Amino acid sequence: MKIIHYIFQLKIFLVGILFFQIQNAISQEEKSSELYKIIMSRDSLLFNVGFNTCDISVSESLCSDQLEFYHDKNGLSNKADFVKTMKSGLCASPSTYQSRRELIDESTKIYPLYKNGVLYAALQTGIHYFYENKTNKGEPFLKENEKLVGKARFSHLWVLENNVWKLKRILSYDHEPTNSIEEKIALFDNDLETEKWLKENNVPALGLGIISEGKLKQIKTFGHLKREVSAPFNTIWNVASLTKPVTAIVTLKLVSQGKWNLDEPLYKYWTDLDIAKDPNLKLLTTRIVLSHQTGFPNWRSFNDSKKLDFKFKPGTQYQYSGEGFEYLRKALEKKFHKTLDQLASELIFEPLKMNDSQLVWNDKIDLSRYAVNYDKDGNAYEPTKNKTASAADDLLTTVGDYGKFLCSVMNSEGLSQNVYNDMISHQVETKKNKYFGLGFEIYDLGNDNYALSHGGADKGVQTLFFLLPKTKQGLIIFTNVDDGYKVYAKLIEHFLGENGKKLIDIETKS
Repeated sequence: MKIIHYIFQLKIFLVGILFFQIQNAISQEEKSSELYKIIMSRDSLLFNVGFNTCDISVSESLCSDQLEFYHDKNGLSNKADFVKTMKSGLCASPSTYQSRRELIDESTKIYPLYKNGVLYAALQTGIHYFYENKTNKGEPFLKENEKLVGKARFSHLWVLENNVWKLKRILSYDHEPTNSIEEKIALFDNDLETEKWLKENNVPALGLGIISEGKLKQIKTFGHLKREVSAPFNTIWNVASLTKPVTAIVTLKLVSQGKWNLDEPLYKYWTDLDIAKDPNLKLLTTRIVLSHQTGFPNWRSFNDSKKLDFKFKPGTQYQYSGEGFEYLRKALEKKFHKTLDQLASELIFEPLKMNDSQLVWNDKIDLSRYAVNYDKDGNAYEPTKNKTASAADDLLTTVGDYGKFLCSVMNSEGLSQNVYNDMISHQVETKKNKYFGLGFEIYDLGNDNYALSHGGADKGVQTLFFLLPKTKQGLIIFTNVDDGYKVYAKLIEHFLGENGKKLIDIETKS
């Protein structure tokens, strides 16, 4: 009967939490209110004194005799159990071990509870970190030896008992381990902290897409499009070379449909006049283009002559080239008598309902949602206004749209098994544990695990994504500033965990 009572009480408490979260806009206490200050003073006594210094008597005095403590790892306990655990566990060896709780200030919310207009309780919710500090007996504890070991959410029900605030219910949940202070999760759990971090790094706007279980589960957008205009969740971004995977999938869908051949020479459909007399042109195929083995420079404009040429025999080595993708575009357009933007709309944008994605600049663009691009000093660039589609650059899209696209890629939608296998195969090595497949970079993470990726960089654009097909995870990062890449590492490590660390390690090693 006692267990049934506990379950019933927990259900009531959870319903109460849900109700008061829904009523957040009208019932949350302001920080300046008397109730907020009272509850926060009790919180400070409970943790800053009772928990952090192991003054168990303080913790005990703050708890109601009817305390119920629900923990997602350690189950249910009462007041006696709570005190006993502190004495025998947390505070058993204060000379060699210390644990410290740190509240994320901006995460705290306090809601008053009334009955017949009379205040009788308050619900406190928030997020906190936990640190450990271990030392040998007799040695002093040093702050620099402290290690961040975890993070959790909490909900505390404070009740007035004989006009004294007592802690009657504790819910401690969503515990997550962490290994270093650099992984402070508050940065991405709390919008204000994230906005502050972006401002410190001079990043005007940041768009994030979090993929799990093969689906886009979350879109986060921070910062401003321009002064005083916050970036909405459906901000329209120029994603630079993240255009190339779209072109690749258009092509691979045509291959899957039997309408295009990966290994057919492209000269049958298109020959650029700059290389018309070079025998190497007959070696160019779609496979070679999509794996960046054409021998072309990135752009012909980089040549003194401003003409297209071969730097090496196609298919013999790797060299990233936007010209290769443009060459493929012209061959596709000749063969199908359709522009690339028409093919992309038919094969990708329309089926996936990517309504905010396009390869040309036109009147359909909602300029009020467009992320203006900036240099590192905060000067705005003029937007690139393509009148014809590029296969390599300047796709306009949202995090939501591009997330749909990547999920379809991860789930091999519209691709035959053979074509998908070709896409994720190592066509050419670019560095240790890193390869190009067909349209996607491939990172070898070991144990048959791998990541698909691509980055984009232009004036005022830094974009990146990773897909982990084995675990059905992914991360999309869009920024609108020249050096937006400087925020990548922290985001990758946070959202992709150990796999993220491996990705960073591969990328930073020569």
